[in-house]
Amino acid sequence: MFKELVYPINKQTTSMLTGDQEKVRKINKSIVLNMLRLHAPISRAQVANLTGLNRGTVSNIVTVLIEEGLVFEDEQQGSGIGRPAISLGLRPDGGAVIGVEIGVDFVAVLLTNFIAETIWETRVQIDPAGSQTGIIGQAEQLIDHALAIANGKLLKPLGIGVGLPGLVNVHQGNLMMAPNLHWRNVPLRLMWNQRFHLPIYIENEANLSALGEYYFGVARNVDNFIYLSAGIGLGGGIVIGGKLFRGGHGYAGEIGHIQRDPLGEQCGCGRIGCWETQVGPRAVLHRVKKELETHSDQLLLEACSGDVDNLTFELVVKFALEGNTLCRQAIEEVAVSLGMGIADMVHVFNPELVLIGGNFIQAKDILQPIIEKTIFANILQPCADGLRVAFSERGANDCVLGAIAIVLDDILREMVIS
Repeated sequence: MFKELVYPINKQTTSMLTGDQEKVRKINKSIVLNMLRLHAPISRAQVANLTGLNRGTVSNIVTVLIEEGLVFEDEQQGSGIGRPAISLGLRPDGGAVIGVEIGVDFVAVLLTNFIAETIWETRVQIDPAGSQTGIIGQAEQLIDHALAIANGKLLKPLGIGVGLPGLVNVHQGNLMMAPNLHWRNVPLRLMWNQRFHLPIYIENEANLSALGEYYFGVARNVDNFIYLSAGIGLGGGIVIGGKLFRGGHGYAGEIGHIQRDPLGEQCGCGRIGCWETQVGPRAVLHRVKKELETHSDQLLLEACSGDVDNLTFELVVKFALEGNTLCRQAIEEVAVSLGMGIADMVHVFNPELVLIGGNFIQAKDILQPIIEKTIFANILQPCADGLRVAFSERGANDCVLGAIAIVLDDILREMVIS
């Protein structure tokens, strides 16, 4: 499978050969592990057939992975004729993975085993106006708790994935800018490397949500799709050819800050008329509150104790689904704006799937038909062929599952834990 390398023999080339051989071994281990993730239970012979690796190489790799506690083998029940086949699988107790999401008003932490089964999870509200130090400290305490649980179950921690609501330099592991948290230049990977002494994977929350859907959700094994995450802001994750599209420094996907109305509302980033001011849950609330200034709705006002500042997106969705015209109209108007913007993105990326997550899942029944109608009415016909629009089924867990996935993705694509 790998072309033989030929060098004049000296100390330098011996070192090069050793390095190349070690790299090949790591890649082969990753190939075998990923095959087990996708197809277990599976035999050594099937792994060799699917990967193109020779059987001797597969057998040697499997032996090492069993010794490292990452893979188990078990006899398959057959017809009773001949020697029974030995099936392979990933060991759930091969290690522990921690996923973290620091949102604008919450911190979520998920602890799983090596096959991404949940061991413990929590989600706590935070004050968006709180100090950066205080919020990061809260997250660290929750991670400490997750590590203590992993230790109690004798699971080796493999890494921590972290989703953040802003521009992340994935090469440096720095949060460069989080408009809705008002954070800038936070070297979180360095900080947590030093504190936890584990591999730390820092990524934009929408990118992680897309990765979580690719590994565990609606987009499983869909190689080209766009994920839109609607919360306080609007983020996007773009997967091309089965890999996250990050751009030059990791800032790709900031779709919420595409300007769509130069005369519109001011965005949290400081610019005017960003797309997220038109289509996020805040845009729905803004429309409802504006209507209430001229059209009183007694039932709605009573539900928020007479103060429109108590109005929540959840409450608006509830009233809309129960037939409230004012609330339903606000959501429908946002759905049209969302569909128009998605149509533009379809022309740029030609995805197989547009996947919507975050808070908008609550209003799926109202949003989906309008978004689909708007998209298909505004895209060129060839771009519509095979295009699907779907909503996430994972809800608020998209990002932390993606944070788990980014750790496993690194391990399964190129072994780093040996």
